[in-house]
Amino acid sequence: MKRGTTAVGIKAKNGAVLLVDKRATTRLVEMESIEKIFQIDDHIGVATSGLVADARALVDFARAQAQINKTTYDEPIGIETLSKEICDFKQSYTQTGGVRPFGTSLLIAGIEGHRTRIFETDPSGALLEYKATGIGSGRSEIMEFLEKKYTEDIDLDKAIVLGLEALRTVTEGSLNELNIEVGVIELSTRKFRKLTVSEVKKFISEVPKETGEKGKKK
Repeated sequence: MKRGTTAVGIKAKNGAVLLVDKRATTRLVEMESIEKIFQIDDHIGVATSGLVADARALVDFARAQAQINKTTYDEPIGIETLSKEICDFKQSYTQTGGVRPFGTSLLIAGIEGHRTRIFETDPSGALLEYKATGIGSGRSEIMEFLEKKYTEDIDLDKAIVLGLEALRTVTEGSLNELNIEVGVIELSTRKFRKLTVSEVKKFISEVPKETGEKGKKK
């Protein structure tokens, strides 16, 4: 999705983070009503870019699959298994008459075994695993930035700041805690959660001031 909201996913040595610039196109929108990061299961979260209604349908599907797996096998669903099921579901809509493909890309982050994993799926149903990636508007700039700055030994707090820096390279104006949504999962807790506004504000204050001052998003 080249025109969707910008989302970033980064894997750290002790967790993973998802970040989304959810700023609205008009100041009349209540920012609390915009949600781009969702919890699928205790150990899995997703960030979306693209058509909102399509994203919610896929989130509902993913949650249902996670619950079915837990009920059937009495264990949490594997993140790779869930990602493949989402992709199979999306791909089926590319070859059936009377339906259209889902206009949504997803970043799926979670814990499997003793490591964190991040998968990306596009509207065609293609699936790739990344250490760090971006989707939506400004993807090429995000990827260029991450290729230069990302290191595999990064910790979770620094990964959050790096993700904010990446968003800032394609964002018009300064970062605002009301416009940025952040979800994290730590290896120590194995729980996915969304950061509070005050937590996001704290991390924004740690972003180097000189990064992306002019912004590039169109």
